[in-house]
Amino acid sequence: MLKPRAELDPHRLFSTFDLAPRRALVVAVSGGSDSLALLLLTKSFLDRAAPGTRLVAVTVDHALRAGSAAEAEEVARFAARHQISHRTMVWTGKKPETGIPAAARDARYRLLAEAAALEGTDVILTGHTADDQAETVLMRRARQDARPDARGLAGMAPVTLFDGTAWVVRPLLGVRRETLRDYLRARGVSWLEDPTNVNEAFERPRLRAALGREEADRVSETLAMAEVAAQQRLRLGAEAARLIRAHATRPAAGLLRLDPAFAAAPDVEAAIYALRILLSVTGGTAFLPDETRAAAIFRRLAEESFCATLSRTVVDARRAGFFLRREARHLPGPQAPHDGMIWDGRYRLSTSVVTGCLAVAPLGASQAKMTENQAAEAPASLVRAARAAQPALLSSGECLGPLAADTPLHGIAARPVMAPWARFLPCFDLEPARAVAALVGAPMPPTPPLAAILLAGPNPNA
Repeated sequence: MLKPRAELDPHRLFSTFDLAPRRALVVAVSGGSDSLALLLLTKSFLDRAAPGTRLVAVTVDHALRAGSAAEAEEVARFAARHQISHRTMVWTGKKPETGIPAAARDARYRLLAEAAALEGTDVILTGHTADDQAETVLMRRARQDARPDARGLAGMAPVTLFDGTAWVVRPLLGVRRETLRDYLRARGVSWLEDPTNVNEAFERPRLRAALGREEADRVSETLAMAEVAAQQRLRLGAEAARLIRAHATRPAAGLLRLDPAFAAAPDVEAAIYALRILLSVTGGTAFLPDETRAAAIFRRLAEESFCATLSRTVVDARRAGFFLRREARHLPGPQAPHDGMIWDGRYRLSTSVVTGCLAVAPLGASQAKMTENQAAEAPASLVRAARAAQPALLSSGECLGPLAADTPLHGIAARPVMAPWARFLPCFDLEPARAVAALVGAPMPPTPPLAAILLAGPNPNA
């Protein structure tokens, strides 16, 4: 076990990350011990290594309980005492009646990304600790008892791309919370306690309380397990990316084709992973499909021609190849478009000025037939079926035509996204995400702020 002084050496904490090109850094600061310690450690690092980089503390006020605004003001005063800029972002609008933790998390990252854009940076530092990492891994393991998926056991990544624009950086994943509190105590710094962090009505606080009653060895063992899982996830992702590049093509918008040789891939685990990714991308789902069901489809690829549906994707296996398209059921109805909107989990819209009479909806079978053109490598019936599920622009109920990335209609364009990574892309999954982006024409993920991408695991400070 490292001594606290060595463990919290700012140069060591930030050595994994490449932050030099940024003119500003945003630190998410709630006023709790973890985020306050991160803020002070980041300032210490920048004072020595990059004094020209502007540091901004950002507090998200979820406005879910009395006193949250006063707490944000207290953080602002703390930042001012340390010559650090501060910004408060407030979650406005109606709050959900259920699923509050997940909704608050999404709002938090969205507001942090907005603040980063206002400050001219794409880096957001968060104070996730070794304790948070252990809790995350143990929660995922508990959920996967019935349907194991080792990818999730890697825990939180050291950097994660949010919404394609901002990198969430976690320098403290190798540091225990109590070590950070000792650091603050030595400097006479007090911190706020969020009551939701100890409310055992929620899953994470329950596990946090249980871990607090156990020996530190369990946390160390869990972090070691996460490290192994992260390396396995990197290896699996790299091989899945190779298979996608070697065997997958896009004969038409919304239609993917896998070469028959894909069924004979020697690395079956990687092939099933590649298939799960492509099913998710085609269906526009936020999560990969069930591994067992995807494995059953993969086994059938080498044996017969068939048609099956999984994860909103139709798999049509023929002699000419294996074709994937969005199923016709459960497509979204007409929706008013807005800039940044993700349609059906598959396309991100970009808009200029939108009038009230415009809507986005599936193209439909009749329009797909009218706009039919010849596509290589795919039967015409499959091309039509795939096109029917593509986004189209309506004006007062009349179809104006399909939406695409390079030919906007009325200032509206639709560009594919890398489902299941449209919102969160952990650095573990960069290689398969890049392969998918090249395949479907999605924007290529930017280079992450990591000094050594392939060596980065969930615990870079260990």
